Amino acid sequence: MTDEKIVELYWERSEEAIKETDKLYGRYFHYIAKEILHDEEDAKEIVNDTYLKAWNSIPPEKPHPLKAFLGRITRQLSLNRLEQINAQKRGGGQHFLALDELAECIPDSSAGEDLASNIDLTDTINRFLKGLPVEQRQVFINRYWYMSSISDIATSFGVSESKVTSILFRVRKKLKDHLTKEGFEL
Repeated sequence: MTDEKIVELYWERSEEAIKETDKLYGRYFHYIAKEILHDEEDAKEIVNDTYLKAWNSIPPEKPHPLKAFLGRITRQLSLNRLEQINAQKRGGGQHFLALDELAECIPDSSAGEDLASNIDLTDTINRFLKGLPVEQRQVFINRYWYMSSISDIATSFGVSESKVTSILFRVRKKLKDHLTKEGFEL
């Protein structure tokens, strides 16, 4: 089934929409949640919460592409859950370390920016990532989208942790320079 048909089902308030979404993208959402939370039960709950949020968001939204829209929801719900877990434990985690690394080269989105500025930033970052060599782009995305640890990335790419750290450092510097050149204040 296509994304458009699934969105139509949400608009019709058909429970079939959730079944079809799960069939098509459930494993992807689970992967995102599991990578961030490292807990099977929490990941399952987040996927279910994603479907609830989709049900409540569509309509009025007509997301295109559906996978990206719901993937962002899954990621945000996972990060929120992680924040709750870490607040309870009073400890920091790999995920917050990754976000801190990235914060040095991305403008603060809470600084009163409007939606158009955030969309411009997203588009600029996407264009930047498309221009990177495949390995650098994949390492960057694994670290800052999926929140994978440096050791997990090194293992999956068959390289040393120092190489991953070096790639991430260089890409963050390039991103910061690119965003500055594009007119974003950091």
